[in-house]
Amino acid sequence: MERPSYEELVARLGTPVAVEDARARWGALVDAARNGRVSLITRERWEWAALVPLSRVAGVLTGLPVVSLSTARSKLGDLVRQVAGPYDDEPVLLTRHRTPVAALIAARLLLEPPAVPRRPDADALLADGHTVTLGRDPVGGLIVAIARDPGGTQVAAGSGRDAAQALRSLAEPPPGQPDGSPGRTTASGPG
Repeated sequence: MERPSYEELVARLGTPVAVEDARARWGALVDAARNGRVSLITRERWEWAALVPLSRVAGVLTGLPVVSLSTARSKLGDLVRQVAGPYDDEPVLLTRHRTPVAALIAARLLLEPPAVPRRPDADALLADGHTVTLGRDPVGGLIVAIARDPGGTQVAAGSGRDAAQALRSLAEPPPGQPDGSPGRTTASGPG
């Protein structure tokens, strides 16, 4: 299998960090991901992964592999190899106190991301046993709709000027991603 050219990623995101350097700077890299920054991590020069914010993970987060931040730091080389493999595009969620805070994905996915799948609407979520709650954002004044699976994990979020618009936005692609356009985004919003 031909290795992808990462020149475009280096131009956009900077030089990748070697696994050992990433371990030494792990806390800062995770904080950067939580604040929306992508960091490239490389193992043996040809296995590339990206430490990304959750907003760059496609689809619903439920069911993805989960690793605590402390375990991820100690097994970072293995995790980079796992996500960089050519046959599995599944991200690994990184958690702090069982709450996802960032993800590790194959860097090649940042070059040619798949289309954003349309998220289920509120009726479909409810029919599947999820709960949808509405509330008002005290800062922006918008109505916020949050969908959670039966275990309580947030699977989608949306907002709008009124409850109907907030519920409709549960099924829309996240801001900045027109319907069906390429991009790595999440069905899970803030929270």
